[in-house]
Amino acid sequence: MISAVAPIVALLLGISSITVPWQTLLLSVGLYIVAPVIFAQILRRRILSRGGEDRLQSVLDFLQPVSLVSLLAMLVLLFSFQGEQIIAQPLVIVLLAVPITIQVYFNCGLAYLLSRHFGVEHCVAGPSALIGASNFFELAVAVAISLVGFNSGAALATVVGVLVEVPVMLSVVRIVNSSRQWYEKPMRS
Repeated sequence: MISAVAPIVALLLGISSITVPWQTLLLSVGLYIVAPVIFAQILRRRILSRGGEDRLQSVLDFLQPVSLVSLLAMLVLLFSFQGEQIIAQPLVIVLLAVPITIQVYFNCGLAYLLSRHFGVEHCVAGPSALIGASNFFELAVAVAISLVGFNSGAALATVVGVLVEVPVMLSVVRIVNSSRQWYEKPMRS
């Protein structure tokens, strides 16, 4: 997946007639995807080697509220920086928000139902449906701001994406968690 990000972005930008140098695309992938993944794996292995599974679980338990607060802080900051544009262009915001919402619910629902149909365990089906529907707007925000500037239409679109995707994904998590009994019932032939 990581190796496909830059070519997919280049293809999509090319369709939109936006030229971005390959060096910039590769640097963005390296900084915003590869480096954090490598850092996380090193940290995980270090924690496991020094304290085992119990220590890793205690670190994860500590980080869970920190990550939630960080996510909310990011949303507040993004909204505050783009607030004027969001308020000044409500129709544009709706035109961006509606397809994102439909796409996330559709992709999650389809992946979840297909997982059930093929007998995938609920503990795998839920996260895979969420990951499959994610648009990685957090990465898109960073790339859009670094490439075309904070006040650009691209930055606005990615900020709206984050502001829409986060609550929609949280609602999908709630749906997946509350439908566990239905999911695990045997299907009729």
